[in-house]
Amino acid sequence: MSVTALLAREEHPPVGEKALEWRLLTNRPAATLEDAVELIEWYRRRWLVEIFFRILKSGCRVEALQLGTVARLERALVISLIIAWRILQLVTWGRECPDLPCEVGFDSEAWQAAWIVAKRGPPPETPPTLNEMVR
Repeated sequence: MSVTALLAREEHPPVGEKALEWRLLTNRPAATLEDAVELIEWYRRRWLVEIFFRILKSGCRVEALQLGTVARLERALVISLIIAWRILQLVTWGRECPDLPCEVGFDSEAWQAAWIVAKRGPPPETPPTLNEMVR
């Protein structure tokens, strides 16, 4: 079997942080720098997939579903997949654009209701940041 070995190293890590370094093995060829960059991007996306399935399994608890028919299970999975995707989207936006107002991802009724439940108090007059809402 032919394999490609890649070493990806962060050139300018944040101050006080150790540089990331990945050693990747793949059965995909990487004859050019562009090929290598594409493989590294695939690997970076893998973590989003891992987070998505953690949300699906832990947050939506799909493994605990005990439905009597395949059709019912399929319908429940479709709803859970949509919910997990939406949660992943909001969490990703909250990390990448933390200072955006939460109204980019929540309508006013949704963020106010979530605030009341999470904070056990009235919502603020000004919408909080997206980062604050997803946390």
